[in-house]
Amino acid sequence: MFLRNVLFLLIITVTLPLPYISFPWFIAIPGNVRLRCISWNKDQGFIACGGEDGLLKVLKLETQTDEAKLKGLAAPSNLSMNQTLEGHSGSVQVVTWNEQYQKLTTSDQNGLIIVWMLYKGAWYEEMINNRNKSVVRSMSWNADGQKICIVYEDGAVIVGSVDGNRIWGKDLKGSQLCHVAWSSDSKILLFGMANGEIHIYDNQGNFIMKMKLNCLVNVTGAFSIAGIHWYPGTEGYTEPDCPCLAICFDNGRCQIMRHENDQNPVLIDTGMNVVSIQWNHCGSVLAVAGFQKATTQDKDVNIVQFYTPFGEHLRTLKVPGKQMSALSWEGGGLKIGLAVDSFIYFANIRPDYKWGYCSNTVVYAYTRPDRPEYCVVFWDTKNNEKYVKYVKKPLFVTMTKTHVIAASKEAFYIWQYRVAKKLTAMEINQLSRTRKEGRERFVIKTGVLVAFICFQGTRDPICAITASDKTLIVGRESGTIQRYSLPNVGLVQKYVLNCRAYQMSLNCNSSRLAIIDLSGVLTFFDLDTRVTDSTGQQVVGEQLKLERKDVWDMKWAKDNPDLFAMMEKTRMYVFRNLDPEEPIQTSGYICNFEDLEIKSVLLDEILKNPEHPNKEYIINFEIRSLRDSRALIEEVGIEESSQFIEDNPHPRLWRLLAEAALQKLDLQTAEQAFVRCKDYQGIKFVKCLGNLQSESMKQAEVAAYFGRFEEAERMYLDMDRRDLAIGLRIKLGDWFRVLQLLKTGSGDADDTLLEQAHNAIGDYFADRQKWYVINAVQYYIQGRNQERLAECYYMLEDYQGLENLANSLPENNKLLPDIAHMFVRVGMCEQAVTAFLKCNRPKDAVDTCVHLNQWNKAVELAKNHNMKEIGSLLARYASHLLEKNKILDAIELYRKANYFFDAAKLMFKIADEEAKKRTKPLRVKKLYVLSALLVEQYHEQVKNAQRGKVKGKSSEATSALAGLLEEDVLSSANRLTDNAWRGAEAYHFFILAQRQLYEGYVDTAMKTALHLRDYEDIIPAVEIYSLLALCACANRAFGTCSKAFVKLESLETLSPEQRQQYEDLALEIFTKHCPKHTKKSDLDGLLEGGEGKLPTCVATGRSITEYQFWMCNVCKHCVQAQEISNYNFCPLCHSSVT
Repeated sequence: MFLRNVLFLLIITVTLPLPYISFPWFIAIPGNVRLRCISWNKDQGFIACGGEDGLLKVLKLETQTDEAKLKGLAAPSNLSMNQTLEGHSGSVQVVTWNEQYQKLTTSDQNGLIIVWMLYKGAWYEEMINNRNKSVVRSMSWNADGQKICIVYEDGAVIVGSVDGNRIWGKDLKGSQLCHVAWSSDSKILLFGMANGEIHIYDNQGNFIMKMKLNCLVNVTGAFSIAGIHWYPGTEGYTEPDCPCLAICFDNGRCQIMRHENDQNPVLIDTGMNVVSIQWNHCGSVLAVAGFQKATTQDKDVNIVQFYTPFGEHLRTLKVPGKQMSALSWEGGGLKIGLAVDSFIYFANIRPDYKWGYCSNTVVYAYTRPDRPEYCVVFWDTKNNEKYVKYVKKPLFVTMTKTHVIAASKEAFYIWQYRVAKKLTAMEINQLSRTRKEGRERFVIKTGVLVAFICFQGTRDPICAITASDKTLIVGRESGTIQRYSLPNVGLVQKYVLNCRAYQMSLNCNSSRLAIIDLSGVLTFFDLDTRVTDSTGQQVVGEQLKLERKDVWDMKWAKDNPDLFAMMEKTRMYVFRNLDPEEPIQTSGYICNFEDLEIKSVLLDEILKNPEHPNKEYIINFEIRSLRDSRALIEEVGIEESSQFIEDNPHPRLWRLLAEAALQKLDLQTAEQAFVRCKDYQGIKFVKCLGNLQSESMKQAEVAAYFGRFEEAERMYLDMDRRDLAIGLRIKLGDWFRVLQLLKTGSGDADDTLLEQAHNAIGDYFADRQKWYVINAVQYYIQGRNQERLAECYYMLEDYQGLENLANSLPENNKLLPDIAHMFVRVGMCEQAVTAFLKCNRPKDAVDTCVHLNQWNKAVELAKNHNMKEIGSLLARYASHLLEKNKILDAIELYRKANYFFDAAKLMFKIADEEAKKRTKPLRVKKLYVLSALLVEQYHEQVKNAQRGKVKGKSSEATSALAGLLEEDVLSSANRLTDNAWRGAEAYHFFILAQRQLYEGYVDTAMKTALHLRDYEDIIPAVEIYSLLALCACANRAFGTCSKAFVKLESLETLSPEQRQQYEDLALEIFTKHCPKHTKKSDLDGLLEGGEGKLPTCVATGRSITEYQFWMCNVCKHCVQAQEISNYNFCPLCHSSVT
């Protein structure tokens, strides 16, 4: 076996093709043994190929050297592994890799299956299996490498585990199998039959259904399946719901499905005889290999077609040789291997990455398995920082210094933008603060849509766009080029090309247009030249004669309209006036061409690990004129070099000459060179140098000019000019060195400069969010910068330090309001109020209390500072709470603000609503008790006001809440003030009667229930008299029971069915018992209501006839003297017994 280097480079794209193809190299198999299959290990890079006479080889391409990586060269030149595996005697027909477990599975025409394993750098047999009945037609490992499915020609199916154990087997009788594929989740198996059908099974071998093959509609004649490949989604998808299951037949028909039951698949007619298909590593490109009948030749032509998942044709690759048998992608999608006759051809893939470059920032997009969108990385190559965004894919985008243009196939948008200046973290905080205060410091105008042009229903879609500062070029599929002026977006001219543009670029003065078409041919068009056409008419625009093939990238120089760089295969050419320089070997993508330097980026290397880009993959190339000028200056001298630069003028070359003259203090030549390159700052610098008398001072200034700051500082210090050294470091922003020079120098340091240095170092740490005491805080303290110190304390959440700082500030200090707002943002009311009061802003202090719900403090402050707004604020906030149905919050608000009457009204409303809902009686009682307690607090408040001889003021919130409290039960003030405890009494006796009844005290329970007759306005009458009837019946007081039934039967609220039930129950009771009293002691008096005038014991429900009894000092209810000793709290209001 040998390796040949032959130029061959295949360029395809991820979404659209970069039109360029050629062959780099191939491997020939000794003895001209014909290859049947090939498989490329996606993880480790091993290539397995099988052929006739038991041929089985494992190869591995040599990895790139560091030098090749730095140049971006894609093609290796040697093999790092070339092992022949012995074991097969017949033609090897199937090879498949298990990447997860580093195993190779192969099978030959005799049905022999061998599993190979890697041991100490070589491949050895691990397992052998031979069914001796039929031939293996296909094998497939599932996505996680745990299972393998093997299908035989006679219909046998075997599913085994990675350790060699058989999981299940099935014999599909009457079927001839030829293909198998796993779904990405390993739940579905697809079996391809010899007759072209595809059957769907589950992973246990149970038949589900036959697949519908839309691509074979209206197809006649014999056909067979050429390939089935189901992309497992391991590298993500190009977009959501992307087709991933490819099925292709030998007649060229193909369908790409989203899942096995997709009713609307993507249909493709490749127009060739297909032998093999395979997705690339990320499922963005489908390669279809086969052959076509040549129209002018007798032999077939081997070709590979490339498609997107949505059926868009990307590229056609013609492959030499007689017959192609298989293809396989490399793991990174940058190479493809083709088995042709006894050769393996390799092609390098030049993907059309989604990327861009501006302002030292490389922007690139890639897909991730965990996200449906594109992951867009903004990589600042200067600071080596990156930022990530997730966006959907636009079709065409270009950008100028003032406009962004985005286009679809039918329309384009133009936005005008302005770049904002960079802000430090402190400035951002300061900006947000000033915006809140209503003072805008500057205006940033971004993202203004200035034009939208749509061509609805066009038959000539947009295929490419480009723009400069004054011109927009829109290319269409027919070859028409439309030229618009910017910024007014007016159509200036139309041109017609003889090709379809894929990529376009304008030079710096918008006079020439470079076009790369779908075939990779680079041509140029002069936009302003007037020529006479074949008809004798004068037209604008001329096609230039220069034409280059196999081009996949180009970039105009930003400062020279006749200078451009282009990528052709693996070489970079630089053209001046359409004449090329000698090429540079590289495969990098061109970022920028300016000042005779080309910056390129090795996207192939970056996209291997896109989350961690490396600055080594940014390469700078100098063009020949710059290299020659530098060599002349170094070898010949300044005077002789100036003539060469005069013949090849460029601002960069004049600047190179000026810098060389400065190094030698040849000020006259330096000044002339700066004049030629229009460097005004350089001219001023030379003038300043001429005014200096000391040669040492001149050398120090030149050293600083060229960035040799350490050398310049050393020279200043040697001249005893510490002030100049400090000034140099201040200009550089190196405040650490400034502070060091101030502290180490002789004499006293300037206190103002020391404070400035400390504050600048504090800003340095603050910008990096290093707020800690040993960093920013320490330097702000030394710099006496109280404003930034407050920011640091706030960011550190050191509120004690912030409070101490506020206490240390004098009254009415301008920083106090800012500190107070910091306390407000974190809910520290007391500290915020103290700060506001210290700067004489009591209204802000009250607003803070209201905002933080500290209403007691707000009322106190309002009273102390004679403010009248607190009542209206209270009413407004309470109304807001009631609108949101937060009644309990409104009650708590009123209670804390000592508006007990308003709180009581809301509490009574809640209690009445709960009573209507038939909530548990104990809960209703508690609510009524709380309502009554609020009324008692209101009474106490009125009494205290009268004692203090202060006229009571009516609640200002009453009018605001009047409309919200329209319940009839709350309309009377007497109920709230005079009968506040009626609701609590009612539910107290209601609960007490039932408790006594269940405890067996039936007589006491009946007497307690008799009290409930006075509370029909609170408890429904049906419940009162039902309870009374029950207690009376249990007490055998059938007369009372009879009266209760009479009352029940007369209630209008009962339905006829309920009334009939009560009548039936009464009839059942009183047919057995006469409705007369059996106890005559005090029952009759109770029934007449005579005892209603006596106080009732809330502990027992009995009337109190004794002269001595206990009265609660809160609710003013009584308990018999002998009973109160059993209680620690009042049975009704639960206040302590004293």
